[in-house]
Amino acid sequence: MTAIGLRREIDRFEARTPRSRELQKEAVRWLPGGSSRGVHHEPNPVFVDYGEGHYFYDADGNRYLDFILNATSLIMGHANPIVVEAIAEQAGRGTGFVGPNETAVRLARMLCERVPSLDKVRFVNSGTEATLNAIRAARAFTGRHKIAKFAGAYHGSHEYVSVSVKPPAGPHGPDGPPAAAEFHGQPPSLLDDVIVLPWNDLEVCERILRRNADGLACVIIEPIASTLGYAPARPGFLEGIRALTTDLDVLLVFDEVQTLRMSPGGAQEMLGVVPDLTAMGKMVGGGLPAGAFGGRDDIMALFDPRGGAAIPHAGTFNANPMTMAAGEATLKHMTPDVYGRLNALGEMIRGKLRAVFDELEVPAQITGIASFFSIHFNAEEIVDHGSASRDDAELKRALSLGLLNEGIMLGSTICTLTTESEVDELVDTTRRVIQRVRE
Repeated sequence: MTAIGLRREIDRFEARTPRSRELQKEAVRWLPGGSSRGVHHEPNPVFVDYGEGHYFYDADGNRYLDFILNATSLIMGHANPIVVEAIAEQAGRGTGFVGPNETAVRLARMLCERVPSLDKVRFVNSGTEATLNAIRAARAFTGRHKIAKFAGAYHGSHEYVSVSVKPPAGPHGPDGPPAAAEFHGQPPSLLDDVIVLPWNDLEVCERILRRNADGLACVIIEPIASTLGYAPARPGFLEGIRALTTDLDVLLVFDEVQTLRMSPGGAQEMLGVVPDLTAMGKMVGGGLPAGAFGGRDDIMALFDPRGGAAIPHAGTFNANPMTMAAGEATLKHMTPDVYGRLNALGEMIRGKLRAVFDELEVPAQITGIASFFSIHFNAEEIVDHGSASRDDAELKRALSLGLLNEGIMLGSTICTLTTESEVDELVDTTRRVIQRVRE
């Protein structure tokens, strides 16, 4: 019955978005697939006209309660007056300079005072650049060139992390998951330099890491696995990886591009596991393109240009004043009380969604932590890439389209403007859509 329900939701969606459909026809003439991002929605994407608060409006005039918030980056919602004022003031003073600016110093200090692993930090323009430079630092510092990452983990679009992002979902052998190229044209030698680890299997991780330690520069890991629906690791797993990397003299890199929003000091503060290097992004720029990476003094000294940097690091828009102003305004607003309120609402969403699916007797798992949540149409616990890959994709698509037809963009997070009212709107509409698509 889900197939029939899905077809009905597609028909409703097409009737609601004729202008978006026409814009998509024009877009594909000039952009591959009509977009410059990796996400595409069938039968056509929603073309956004403008955003305001917790909502955005499409080219057809439809309003959507937004739970994607530009891939979690808009922690204060769309066009927040605090951020807009900071951007406008800086725009009047200039949008970019070749020299440093005071705002970057203030934002760097805020990050270093909040995030436990940061003695020094440098700014870039995306999470991809942040993880790339953190890995580059680890290689230069250790003198080794191999890296280890986890099967199913996404760390941006640069070459060495574009391995086993969407690997086959079958069980791995005793030596762990094989390294798999993500797209055609990647150098075969790449797979020799990237070690792939199984999430949540500390015993196999230890065996792999000890076997490869002599050539290994770092392990890069999201402390909360975003591609698994922000599922926290099993108790002791992160602590075990930290202990192993310390014992083997391998650097540990946390990808906190998304998870920095969990607390003032990110996931590492909340979970009590401190890496050697941290990559950040999303909310760091207050909604503008941003990234940052940092860590221990002795590692970050490799980027110090005063004595001839061991790692040259240029970038026309690194620490640009527009992004620094938006980031500073955002982080000033994000007090411990604000984080606490967001995380309590996240727990509320997860609990109420679980209750809905139990009530409707729909096999589902609700994962997440802090202000993250995710719905899996899956009877088994989400513990690794394999289990997360066995969702009922058809029902998931039907729910997403059904919610769009009801004016909700399903995502995985909330913002400072979220209240219990928005939580209940999401939960009640989810119940209604699931009942409708199953009829």
